[in-house]
Amino acid sequence: MDDGEILERCLFSLVNEGARILAEGIAEREGDVDVVWALGYGFPRERGGPMYWARRQVGLERMIGALERLAGATGDPELIPSEGLQAFAD
Repeated sequence: MDDGEILERCLFSLVNEGARILAEGIAEREGDVDVVWALGYGFPRERGGPMYWARRQVGLERMIGALERLAGATGDPELIPSEGLQAFAD
């Protein structure tokens, strides 16, 4: 496993869960998720938070494709792109 795959498995699943939280109404805005991760958990502030990073720097379509590939390769249901992530990408 290379560094890129480690990054995808960790951070892409984090964003996927953030999208689930938003879709379920636990958080109202993407920025709410970002604030919790940046101020509460130490996500690098210069990245703007995981949701901002995903949308602006990675691209949601790329993230969805990578999660689908990882879910297929590992069989891990947590890596299947959430409905929330799919909706944000549209």
